Amino acid sequence: MFRLGTKFQIPVRVLLVLVALIVAAGIVINRGADEFTIQTAIGQTNDTLQTSEDFLHLERANRAFIDLVAQTRPAVVQITTKMERNRREESPREQMSPEDEELFRRLFGDDLFRRFFRERTPVNPNPEPLQGIGSGVIVSDDGYILTNNHVIEGADEITVTLADRNEYSAELVGRDAAGTEVSGTDLALLKIDAEGLPTLPFGDSDALEVGEWVIAIGTPLNFSQTVTRGIVSAKGRTRFRGIRYGNFIQTDAPINRGNSGGALINIRGELVGINTLIATSGFTMGNIGLGFAVPSNTAQQVLPKLVKYGKVERAWLGISMEDINQDLVEKLNFDAPRGAHVTAVGKGSPAERSGIQPEDIIVEFNGETVRDISHLTLLVGAAEIGKPVDLTVLRDGNREERLTVKLEKRTEEVIARLTEEQQEFFAGFQVQNLTPVIAEHYGYASDEKGVIVTEIERNSDAVGKGIRVGSVIQEMEWTPIDNLETYSRLVNQLTDEKKERVLFYVKSPHGQGGGYVTIKVSTSDR
Repeated sequence: MFRLGTKFQIPVRVLLVLVALIVAAGIVINRGADEFTIQTAIGQTNDTLQTSEDFLHLERANRAFIDLVAQTRPAVVQITTKMERNRREESPREQMSPEDEELFRRLFGDDLFRRFFRERTPVNPNPEPLQGIGSGVIVSDDGYILTNNHVIEGADEITVTLADRNEYSAELVGRDAAGTEVSGTDLALLKIDAEGLPTLPFGDSDALEVGEWVIAIGTPLNFSQTVTRGIVSAKGRTRFRGIRYGNFIQTDAPINRGNSGGALINIRGELVGINTLIATSGFTMGNIGLGFAVPSNTAQQVLPKLVKYGKVERAWLGISMEDINQDLVEKLNFDAPRGAHVTAVGKGSPAERSGIQPEDIIVEFNGETVRDISHLTLLVGAAEIGKPVDLTVLRDGNREERLTVKLEKRTEEVIARLTEEQQEFFAGFQVQNLTPVIAEHYGYASDEKGVIVTEIERNSDAVGKGIRVGSVIQEMEWTPIDNLETYSRLVNQLTDEKKERVLFYVKSPHGQGGGYVTIKVSTSDR
């Protein structure tokens, strides 16, 4: 051990360890001078390697990426937001209901209640504003900046910091919020008062190929101007809650919190995506190689609408649909799944007026082959409201029909009306019309009557009585059910009568029989 005193004693074994560390670190003591000479841990680079053809290719690729980053980084900005908190926040006592307060008193006594709720530090009357960090991309030299709506949503102040560290107060021009039925790209447009700014040109995101190199630039975890590199892992990712029109590019370029709104750039220095979200696993909140960006082509569709109107209005067809399953692929003699299967048509909708029918298979939209229902949703949403478009449908399995439909504006009201027409919620489950194709899928006869269960509450009485997705309701209180209209009328009648238990005749899928069951109706159903 070390001892402090007139003499500084070091055991031999410690001295040997120090010598070994000095040698390993490449430190050589120059006896003729009072200095250390630091040598590199790796020997001198082989001169032959530096002049080899392979090395020259690597050096050129390396230099190309360096130049690409230098060219594109100035157009990516940091976005800082502030949101004022409610100065009048409820105390813990105020947050309790009278029932909770009484229960607490009975369990722990009045004395503990008074100590816990009346001797606490009072609520701060002047709380600090909430702050957020994100990224953005300059898309015009006069100060328009694209970002994600979730970066600036609810903000009272928005500040943009450029790559040269100059700061500007930003104005919100428009946004296309996610999470609603009438919007969904999660993009927003800001404007700062500046001229001659560096910009990123838009690239063609449709031309991206899986495996292509891309770089991501943003402000992850408040580290501004961070650059990461990866590849395009996949395209056309659409299954994200609350984002209806994303059609995302997937990349393994590392993206973390704060990258939202930043740039995804191809090797030509073009903007091909706006980095928007990541997928995580378990307790991991950071990057695991699954990042997603809104394609640049989608951003270009949205951008002029945000500039002109401050929002995005989309077209509406008025159908309920599902993807083509393997059974239909075989029945229609398709090589692979394609198209959209119409399961219901809204009353008074553009689809009904154009002649679209339930069980139609929409295979083309304005001359473009429909890949699946997500693709059709994007095509309809991007179409011009009020402009006629041509559809090609397959009817009765193989008969081709060509239709013209005049699309209307998608609103919350028309979507709510369509949903009400297609389904009713009662006794813990939802239903829709039983069509011949759906009947065949669940093993019923094609002319089976009734409505089919499409969703069921996990803890409802219906679960305990054997109701499940695919069950067919054929009677309610001894009254036959032919279709959704009959079912809805009976539901309204039983609700008015405040029935607490309802008798159903239920048939199970795939020939598993049927029978009468009585199900409790919750107060929420009434």
